[in-house]
Amino acid sequence: MTTILLARHGETDWNRDNRFQGHADPRLNALGRAQARELAERLAAEQIAAVFASPLRRARETAEIVAGRLGLAVALVEALREVDVGSWSGLTADEIAERFPDGYGRWLEYAHGWDDGESYEELAERVVPALYALAERHEDEVILVVTHGGPIRAAHAHAAGTSHGEARRRGTLVDNCAFATFTVQDRRLRRLD
Repeated sequence: MTTILLARHGETDWNRDNRFQGHADPRLNALGRAQARELAERLAAEQIAAVFASPLRRARETAEIVAGRLGLAVALVEALREVDVGSWSGLTADEIAERFPDGYGRWLEYAHGWDDGESYEELAERVVPALYALAERHEDEVILVVTHGGPIRAAHAHAAGTSHGEARRRGTLVDNCAFATFTVQDRRLRRLD
C-alpha cells in the first residue's frame, strides 16, 4: 500500500484576487511562501520517501520549500498540472460572467463551463493514471504530491466513484497548502481523511 499526501500549492496573487489560473504560471506571493513553510513544518515528522509536483511555478515553489525542509529533491510530473481553463485564464468570476454568461452558468451548475482548454474528464484522464504510476514506484511508502485544486478534486471524485462536478457539489474545496491523505492498494485509490 502506498500513502499519497496530496497537497495544494500556496497562495498566489491570482488566488488572492480570485482569478482563474489554469495553466497560467504566477508565482507564490509572500503569504503563499509562508503557507508552504507551515506545510513543511506540519510534514516534518512524516516519513516521506519522495516529493512530486506539477511543473507550474506555484506548485513547484511550494514543493521545493517543503522538500528543502525534508532534505529531499522535487521531481516534476507534467500530468499534475492544473486544468486548462482556456480563455478564462486570468479572469475573475465577475469578468467571466460578463464575457461568457452561458459557460459561467454551466460552471455554476457544476458542469464544464469554458468552451476551449480542457474538460474535467480530460483532467482526470491524465491525473489519476499519474497518481497510480507514482504509487507503483513507491510501494509501501509515503509520498507527497503538490498540485492544484482541479487535480485534487479529480482524485476525490475518482476515489468516491463520482464525477468531478459531483465532487465540486459536495464541497470538495481545498485551501492553499491544505492536503488530503489517500492510499493506493491493488490499483484502487482511497481517501483516508
